[in-house]
Amino acid sequence: MTTVLKLGGSVVTDKSTPETVDDDSLDAAVAAVADSDPSRLVIVHGGGSFGHHNAEKHGVSDSQGTHDAEAVFEIHDAMRRLNDAVVTRLQDAGIAALPVQPLSLGARDAEAAFSLPLDSTATMLDEGFVPVLHGDVIAHAASGATVVSGDELVTTLARGLDADRVGLCSTVPGVLDADNEVIPEITAFEDVASVLGGSDATDVTGGMAAKVRALLELGAPAHVFGPDALPRFLAGEDAGTVIRD
Repeated sequence: MTTVLKLGGSVVTDKSTPETVDDDSLDAAVAAVADSDPSRLVIVHGGGSFGHHNAEKHGVSDSQGTHDAEAVFEIHDAMRRLNDAVVTRLQDAGIAALPVQPLSLGARDAEAAFSLPLDSTATMLDEGFVPVLHGDVIAHAASGATVVSGDELVTTLARGLDADRVGLCSTVPGVLDADNEVIPEITAFEDVASVLGGSDATDVTGGMAAKVRALLELGAPAHVFGPDALPRFLAGEDAGTVIRD
């Protein structure tokens, strides 16, 4: 069984302080992964106070690019250093984690379609390793370089690796309704559109509406949950909000 797990930037970093790892939160997440004795697990982590801080500094987003190589390197290097911290913590906990750098593999075409060859990631899985990817900057035809988010990586990996389960762990306990209660299950976007907002503007900013739409199209059950539910997800149980078509 192949599992794709995203650890949000708010889980692995202190988003209030530039380039600061949240040691307690990251250690707790790593301990949960180690306790689960993972098999065929791929981890993606967000940028948090590393990637977002530097991307904003240079005015780079998923749609706004740059041809400034120094800016691209500064954004990527911040994410690489965060990735180093995550991989090192995982290895220290006995997990066979290895880094995968999207800048070296992925690209967008002139229509902004994202592609990511997965041969190396799939081979790592077959050989018992835990690939660890991260939000990054990538080459973008006619735009220089733009950002690819952890969420986009998750959906690409889930499809390309034919994942059986997908998990998105953040500081939010699930998809919330109008009363801030966790919605247990979502099987159609129309059922929650009034709560999430269905406008194009919401999707462009990467809000929860965009996440739900993308996860409904995966063909595998996806879970949106908070850190406390990570052990349950890794144990194969339902956690937070379950999204399935």
